[in-house]
Amino acid sequence: MQITAKKVVTIDYTLTDEQGQVIDSSQGRDPLAYLHGFSNIIPGLESALEGRTSGDALNVKVAPTEAYGERDDALIQSVSRDLFEDANELEVGMRFQSVSEDGVRLVTVVDVTDDTVTVDANHPLAGVTLTFDVTVVDVRDANDEELEHGHVHGPEGHHHD
Repeated sequence: MQITAKKVVTIDYTLTDEQGQVIDSSQGRDPLAYLHGFSNIIPGLESALEGRTSGDALNVKVAPTEAYGERDDALIQSVSRDLFEDANELEVGMRFQSVSEDGVRLVTVVDVTDDTVTVDANHPLAGVTLTFDVTVVDVRDANDEELEHGHVHGPEGHHHD
């Protein structure tokens, strides 16, 4: 069965950055299952998997524009330390959810001074060319509930309680 929209695709993968450092991998875990054509994975990888079949192995290089976007310096802001409840606990690298007119964003603390906290709302992989080594494990038709919810259910996917 070919990978097309409305198929549940299960893949084994290893993701590396431009220096070859492993960022993420399914090795030692269950393969990743996603619903193809529903923007559940980055666009560049989804496009590369289109038309593939179970057993196919591929190496995909994905530019930032087809992954997590380019870095945007406008998403780095210094804010008053008083805006944080536990200001004394703040450390570089901590991550928080921030609500703005654009919705909820995950921000990373990149600097802390006596008066300010600098946060970066760029995705940690923004501006990075990504390389995926992927093996297609399985391709199946999505069921009605998966199509309605827009994601995979069942043993290899999302579960609702």
